[in-house]
Amino acid sequence: MDPKMDRKPHLPLDGVRVLELGNYIAAPTAGRMLADFGAEVIKIERESGDELRNWRLYDGDTSMLFRTINRNKKSVVLDLRTEEGREDVKTLAAQCDVVLENFRPGTLEKWGIGPEQLSEANPELIFVRISAFGQTGPYSERPGFAAVAEAYGGFRELVGDPDRPPVRVGVSIGDSIAGLYGAFGAVMALYERLRIRDTEDRPLPLADRIVDVALNEAIFSMMESLVPDLGAYGVKRERTGGRMEGIAPSNGYLCVDGSSVVISGNADAIFPRYMRAIGRDDLADDPDLANNDGRWRRRDEIDDAIGAWTGTRSRAEVLAVLDEAAVPAGPIYTAADIVGDEQYKARNMIQEFHVDAGGAEPTRVAFPGIVPVLGGQSLPIRSVGPDLGEHTDEIRERFLSDRDGQ
Repeated sequence: MDPKMDRKPHLPLDGVRVLELGNYIAAPTAGRMLADFGAEVIKIERESGDELRNWRLYDGDTSMLFRTINRNKKSVVLDLRTEEGREDVKTLAAQCDVVLENFRPGTLEKWGIGPEQLSEANPELIFVRISAFGQTGPYSERPGFAAVAEAYGGFRELVGDPDRPPVRVGVSIGDSIAGLYGAFGAVMALYERLRIRDTEDRPLPLADRIVDVALNEAIFSMMESLVPDLGAYGVKRERTGGRMEGIAPSNGYLCVDGSSVVISGNADAIFPRYMRAIGRDDLADDPDLANNDGRWRRRDEIDDAIGAWTGTRSRAEVLAVLDEAAVPAGPIYTAADIVGDEQYKARNMIQEFHVDAGGAEPTRVAFPGIVPVLGGQSLPIRSVGPDLGEHTDEIRERFLSDRDGQ
C-alpha cells in the first residue's frame, strides 16, 4: 500500500457543519465539494427523496449519479411542508455553519425558514443560494434548469456544428459550474467570518453572509471574451464543431478502429512537423500556412488531410507517430479508458466501493476521486451517496433530541 494512503487524510474543513436543502445537481455539487474536504453535510430529503435518485437509474432504487454527487453526506428525511419539519430545520440550522439551498427565490421565506428567520438563532450562519437567475432582478422568480441557463449564458450558441441547431454537452455543466461557485462562495464567507471575528469581534451583516449564485451567470462567467470580442471588434462568435474559434488545426479525428483522438497542432513551430508526420510535406512547406490566420482560412482542407491520415490507422498508431514528432495529442477516452488509465490510478482518482446496483449482491463500482489533490493523491472518499434517510436517527439524536422531547 502507498504510505500516503495509510496516513490519516488531511481534511481542511473538518469541524464545519453544512445543512443542505437542495435537490438535483447544483446545490448538492456545492455540498459534495464541502463534504469531500471534511465538512459534515446533512442533506435534507423529502420522503420520496431527492429526484436525482431516479435519474439514470438502470436498476435498483438509487442511481449512481446520486451516489456520486452526494458522497460523504448524511441523509435525513424531513417534510418542509409541515410546521414540524420547518421547526426541525430551524433547530438544525442553529447548529450549523452553512446552509445550501437551490429552491426558487422566495420559497424558503414563504416557509418561514429564510435567511432572516434562520439568522435569529444563529447570527453567523452563511447562506449559499443557487437559483436560475439569482435572488434579484426581473428574472429572479422564474424557474429554470441548467439547460435554460446554458442558453441564457451564451454557452449553447457555441456548442455544435455551424450548419445545425445548437446542442448540449453530455453532462449538466451549468449546474456543476454553479455548484463549484457555491462551494467557493461558502469557503470565502467562512474565511471572512473568521477574519471579522478575530479583528472586530462582531458577526458579519446578513447581506455579507448570503452567497447568491445564478446558473446563467455561472455559465456566462465561463464564456471568456464572448462579450468583449463583440464590443471591441464587432465579432459574433459562431459554432465551430470540434474546433476552437480562430485556431487551427485543433480538432478531434476518427481512427480506423472506431476510436478517436484529439490533436492540437496549431502552434506555428509545431504545424510543419505535424504535417510531415502525416506525410503532407506540401502543407508543411506552404508559406500561406506558416501562421494561424492562414491555417484558419484553410481549416477545412487541413482537417480533411488529417482525417484521411487518422482514418487509416488505429488510435495507438496515430498517437505513437505524433508522440515521436512531439505533436500534442491524446485519446478521447471512454469511461472504460478512464478506469484503466495508470495516471488516474496513480493519483487515486478511481476509487471502488461495493454498492447496491439492483443485483442479488452488491456490485464493485468505480467512482471518480476528489479534486483538487492534497498531498499527492486524491483524498479517500469516506462514503458514497447515502440511502434515503440513512442518518435520520443519528441526526435526531445528536441535534433534535431536546426538541423531540418537548
